[in-house]
Formats: sequence, structure tokens, C-alpha cells
Amino acid sequence: MSNKVNLWGTHGTTVLGITLVLFMLGLLLCIEYHSFRLTHDAQERITYKVDLSPDVTDSLALCRLADVERMPYVKHVDYISKQKAADIFSEDLGEDFVGFIGYNPLYPSLMVNFNVSLLPDNSTEILDQFCDRVGHMEGVTGVAYQENVVSELREVFYKLSWFLIVFVILLLIITIVLIASLIRIAIYGRREAIATMRMVGATTSFISRPFLWRSVLYGAIGGIIASALTFVTLWAFSNQFELPLLASEHYLWYAAISVVLVVAGILVSYLSTAVTVRRYVTKNQ
Repeated sequence: MSNKVNLWGTHGTTVLGITLVLFMLGLLLCIEYHSFRLTHDAQERITYKVDLSPDVTDSLALCRLADVERMPYVKHVDYISKQKAADIFSEDLGEDFVGFIGYNPLYPSLMVNFNVSLLPDNSTEILDQFCDRVGHMEGVTGVAYQENVVSELREVFYKLSWFLIVFVILLLIITIVLIASLIRIAIYGRREAIATMRMVGATTSFISRPFLWRSVLYGAIGGIIASALTFVTLWAFSNQFELPLLASEHYLWYAAISVVLVVAGILVSYLSTAVTVRRYVTKNQ
């Protein structure tokens, strides 16, 4: 009876250990995904202002808008007329400044946003080419954007991405080591059964088969439970801090992360068991 209790205790500890390390891996993958998404959205919100000459006609301004929209990497373009610019400024200022000074000093402009996912690694050169090309168009007086903000945001994004990638790799290595140790302890608890099978002439593959199938089951159960815990954690954070973590646009990525956790649990458990059983059986031949 005590052997059965110990055996079930070993099984439970193994599944629990696999679940916890995969749960941590799932949380880090979710953090990596949301950090990438937020940085991506912040980059696409950066607006490049194309200043038009004050006497430009609406038809010419719309032609410049169509020219800019046809350029690669451009996601969205808004035309801000002199009157619209004055209305926006008056709303921010809280009073009608045009009536106060007697004329509208603002210029019409085009507000351009880029599709960051389409920009290559040399995006700085692309942006410089865009500014140079648009700046020579008829009716355009210049292109303005906060170059320092763009460069700093891009640098922060790459540093954060690489930090999280390295952290995920380190956690994956720790996961493999911990799961291998747990599997080794579980196999050591069955050392008497293994020795008995060796005495009756059982082959290494025959001895390994039940342990391998059990490891696959352990990995699958651990991955499923870890996926459920990850989703519960996201739900708790979303409700507690009112974050849009459970929007429908994220479901596909969450499903992919869940599949990764289950597959990782199965592969790591299977490989760890295969190596451990082979070493143990070979050592005790």
C-alpha cells in the first residue's frame, strides 16, 4: 500500500513540476507577445507631418494625398485643411484664436502613419527616402517628425525583445533540466521493476516503452493545465487592472501559445525519459 501511495505521490509531483515550469514559460510568452504588440502599435501611432504650402488648392492637396497613399509602407494618410487645423487648435486652446488675431496662420498638412510590420531592418533609410521624395513634390514645403522619439522607441523595442527572448530561452533550458530531474526521480522509484525486467531478459525498448508513454501523458497533462492557468492569470489581470488582454484579436495567439506549451511538455518529457531510461538500463546491465 505504501508503495502505491509513494508511486502516486511521485506521479503527482512530476506532473506538478512540469505544470509549474510550463506555466512560467506560458506567462513569459504572453509577456513577449503583448510587449511586441504594444511597441508595434506605439510605432504605428507616430505621425509624420507633411506641410503643404498655404496657398495650395484642395484638388492639389488631394493629389498629394493620393501620391503618398500609393507609397510602400504607408498605412494611413489624413488631410488636415487650414480650417480643420484652426478648429483643432481652437478646441485645444479653448478659444477662437483666429477671431482674436484676425487671420489663420496655420498651414494645411498631411498626417502620415507607416505600417511598421512592412518596414525592413533599414527603416531609417526608408524614412529618409520618404522625406526626400515627398519634400520635392509640388505644393509640399517640408516633412516634420520627431526623429529622436522614433529612434529611441525603436531602440527600446529591440532591447526589450532581445531581453525577453533570452529570458525565454534560459527558462526553457531550466524547464528541460527540471523536467529531466523529475522524470529521473520517477524512474528511480521504479528501479526494482526495471531490475526485475532486466533479469528476465527484457530489452531496453521494451522497458522504456511504458515510461515513454507515461512521460507523454505527463507532458500533455502538464501543458493543458499550464495553458488553463495562463488563461486564468490573464483573465485575473484583465479584470483587476481593466486591461484589454482578452480581446478576440488575441485568441489565435493564445491558442498558439497553448499548443506550444503542450508540445513543449510532451517533447521535453519524452526526450528526458528516453535519455534517462537508456542511461539507467545501460548502467545496470
